[in-house]
Amino acid sequence: MFHDIVTTAFYLFATVLLGSAIAVVSARNPVHAVFFLILAFFNAAALFVLLGAEYLAMTLVIVYVGAVAVLFLFVVMMLNISVERVREGMMRYASLGVLVALTLFAEISFLLMTSLGSDVQVLPAASPVPADVSITNAQAVGLVLYTDYILLFQLAGLILLVAMIGAIVLTLRHRPGVKRQRIATQLSRKRSDSVAIVSVQSGEGV
Repeated sequence: MFHDIVTTAFYLFATVLLGSAIAVVSARNPVHAVFFLILAFFNAAALFVLLGAEYLAMTLVIVYVGAVAVLFLFVVMMLNISVERVREGMMRYASLGVLVALTLFAEISFLLMTSLGSDVQVLPAASPVPADVSITNAQAVGLVLYTDYILLFQLAGLILLVAMIGAIVLTLRHRPGVKRQRIATQLSRKRSDSVAIVSVQSGEGV
């Protein structure tokens, strides 16, 4: 009975995930596309919960839904995006996109046909639930991430840092007439440069 419920939930979440993913790329309104993206993230998190990876599910919700998708939504709402111009660009490269999609579909189909027709035994996927019941899911992920994949983890952080600096440099604009904060000038100022003691006699004020 429990197995049937889990199987039904898996197909339900997977169907909604695929439908929302298709709606992301086919929605005419960019704001609606972001909302469908958030729905896809929630359903992907539900699939992680079914696998027993609660930590990955919560990370997906907090990081992608709480930060990335909301950031996309604010950027889309703040920028004046010309939908017609975007649509023209999509139609211009539609033939190339269809060719790439057909190539990927052919490769995946060939891979599936080869794997199904061969006698090689496929190893089962690793379980996200740790074998030791005393270790939680988050602790198991942390042990693997910071021991076996520590170099790749640090490299990913470095790549994200370089991408963030590059985005700041590319979007930085120096406009005339804009006052900018100069920390060195502020720290080098003296009291006499900012404060003046004036003796005003009675009746001589402004």
